[in-house]
Parts: sequence; structure tokens; C-alpha cells
Amino acid sequence: MTDVIFRSALRADVPAIVGLLADDPLGSGRETVSEEVDAAYWRAFEALDADPRISVVVAELDGEIVGTMHLIVFPTLSRRGAWRMEIEAVRVAAGHRGAGLGRRMISWAIDQARAADCALVQLTTDKRRPEAKRFYESLGFAATHEGMKLAL
Repeated sequence: MTDVIFRSALRADVPAIVGLLADDPLGSGRETVSEEVDAAYWRAFEALDADPRISVVVAELDGEIVGTMHLIVFPTLSRRGAWRMEIEAVRVAAGHRGAGLGRRMISWAIDQARAADCALVQLTTDKRRPEAKRFYESLGFAATHEGMKLAL
């Protein structure tokens, strides 16, 4: 897996990204995968791509998209005006799980946060994914807060 390339996603990558987002028990219930990509995904990608503080990243191996994540860099007034990176929508293709790709993706994201002078990297993981929580803890993340969401 030494030839993995991390790069900004292109519009042409959206179908593969949507496929990755849907490729787990939770994602399969909330994502729509079909022959033609739903217009909502195209609109979302255009908005994400237009925002200079957001990077939709793909991991590419031999021309195949095998991972994805969103990196959001933003300032806060807390911690003396510190910048943070939020890591979202992390997915690794089923056939590549357990081979270290997720670890490489998160390590790469942390390097990007350091390069952007972020003081903190944060993420959330669904409570129904205890293996993901263990994975992030193995990378040094600590469950210091209780996340809250309100579906609208």
C-alpha cells in the first residue's frame, strides 16, 4: 500500500465517494447509491469544493478511490484564537480495511493540520461504531467531550 496518493477530490470522484459513504451498515441507511448520482451530492460537492477551508480528500491506489475524508480548518475564539481541524466522513473501502490505510489517512490529515498551524484536531464517531472509537483512541485521540446532534 506504499503507492497510495492523497489528493483533493475531483468532480469525477463523487460517485466513488458516495459509494464509500454508503459502504457500511450506518451509511447504507442514509446514503443513496444509484446508477445516476443524486443531484444533492453534486450540489454538496460544488459547495465543499468552493470553500477554501474545506478539503474533500481521496486516497487513490492504482487509479482506484479506496478512501475518503473531509478536512475542515476553521478559527475559534476559544483557546486564544486557535485554529482547529475537524475530520469528517472518513471511509475506507471494505477490501482495504485492516491494512493500515485508515491510520495513514488520519496521520496525513494530522500533518495537514500542523501545516495549517492548527492547535487541535477533532472528530466525532458514531456511538454505534465502537471499533472506530478504539481506532481513533489508538491514534492518540481522547473522548473528552460528549457530542450532540439535532436532525432537522
